[in-house]
Amino acid sequence: MSEKWHPAGWLRSAPPPVWLVPTLTTLAVGLIGIGHAPPWRDELATWSAATRPLPDLLRLTGTLDATAGPYYLLMHGWVRLGGDSPAALRLPSALAMAAAAGLTAVLAARLLDARAGLLAGLLFTVLPGTSRYAHEARPYALAMFFAVLATLLLVTALHRPTWRRWAAYAVAVAGLGLSHLLALALLAAHAVVVLVSWWLGPAAAGLTAPAAGAPAPEPPRPAGRAARGGRLAGRWALALLVALVVLTPLVLRTRGQRSRQLDWVEPARLADLAALPGGVVQSGVVGGLLVGLAALGAAQVGRRALLPGLGVLLPVLLVFAAALVVPLWVPRYLLFTVPFAGVLAGAALAGAPTGTGRALAPPLAVVALAGLLGLPDQATLRQTHGWPRSATVDYRGAAGIIGAGQRPGDAVVYAPRDGWLFLDLGVAYHLADRPRDVLVIRDQRQRADLWVTECARPAECLAGVGRVWLVVAGRRADPLAALPGVKGDALRERFTVSRTWQRPGVTVALLTARA
Repeated sequence: MSEKWHPAGWLRSAPPPVWLVPTLTTLAVGLIGIGHAPPWRDELATWSAATRPLPDLLRLTGTLDATAGPYYLLMHGWVRLGGDSPAALRLPSALAMAAAAGLTAVLAARLLDARAGLLAGLLFTVLPGTSRYAHEARPYALAMFFAVLATLLLVTALHRPTWRRWAAYAVAVAGLGLSHLLALALLAAHAVVVLVSWWLGPAAAGLTAPAAGAPAPEPPRPAGRAARGGRLAGRWALALLVALVVLTPLVLRTRGQRSRQLDWVEPARLADLAALPGGVVQSGVVGGLLVGLAALGAAQVGRRALLPGLGVLLPVLLVFAAALVVPLWVPRYLLFTVPFAGVLAGAALAGAPTGTGRALAPPLAVVALAGLLGLPDQATLRQTHGWPRSATVDYRGAAGIIGAGQRPGDAVVYAPRDGWLFLDLGVAYHLADRPRDVLVIRDQRQRADLWVTECARPAECLAGVGRVWLVVAGRRADPLAALPGVKGDALRERFTVSRTWQRPGVTVALLTARA
């Protein structure tokens, strides 16, 4: 049998595509323990929005969280098909993260070589933040996917500028904005690369990776280069315009919502920049390793680091500058920059010059080291998604206590009702058949909100109630004493504490009416 037809020879001549291993390994890692940690408060907001009737969901986006509206619409359809278990809610994020890993490998291979692509994809796989946000029923994994996809399509369109490629790029940019408006800061990096390609050609922008030993292509004549560059810039601007037209209704719908949506965010400080790698990677040690490798890779590959380097630096600097004026600095909002740091880190792991067929064992050892360093964080994030992890809220435990002891006619009262803990949503998620929320006169759907309106005279609403389940944030030895205002006065006057249970971040008390 000739070597041409020998199985081993065939495998050598047809290696698997560079995206395959990173995609499958990221999906496998992302699926491990995907349903173990109970939904935390941000995921409860997703569940509340996605499970509303479509008219109520659209009304919600008109008053709050419009930026997540497209994601909520996606999840509305997904929940109808797959249910609302923790694993079902998170599966779209796991799939998007796996696709982002594969695209990261393809982008690195396109800018550098297949070796760098494989290593970039595998490093991306082992980052704790990859697992964390593959397990998050929020739009961050989708934003990461569209960020890498749009960038890869830009590279393709700049090399072979057909209308079909520019149309695909426009769709990806629209998807990026629909998944997270702040991720559009990536377009600043795209703009610089397009301008450099226009002025000096794609090779000057680091978008050409000639084979080892091949002579550099002869640059086109200035007049031809200027004409071609002008067409490229014009088509990019037109594709961008199409995407922005699609996004305009969403942008208009978000006006006036920032003060409510981000009222908990503090103005940015210089120290926040230093903490960013650990924040997005979910591990300070692994985040520092990623930054160090990315810096080394940028130094090794020269101008080919322009696009991925700007894909990290420009969004971070733009968002930070804006956050000095308008509080919006939240590390996870910049998660979409991680794949570009991964591309540069892949370059460092691959070494220079590329394409020499060196052994993969040493760089794979570094990838394994990153995975080992992140193991404590990997284990922790599969136990809880709450943040800070030292102050999580056990919604499931509170719901279990109420479900085990409730009787017909019982009522439930929550405190507080005006914050971001969502005690009521947490209990509702884990306990479908729950006591009547006796103080509510307008619920979340009626308000088109994530909060409720309670009655102004609680004593009247509590009339005739014999037992009340009181759910209070924090550990409270005397939960009734923790309630301020007229609600606390009404409960203290009419009820006594029969029994108290304490769970992480929450206290449950059974109140019985005074004789």
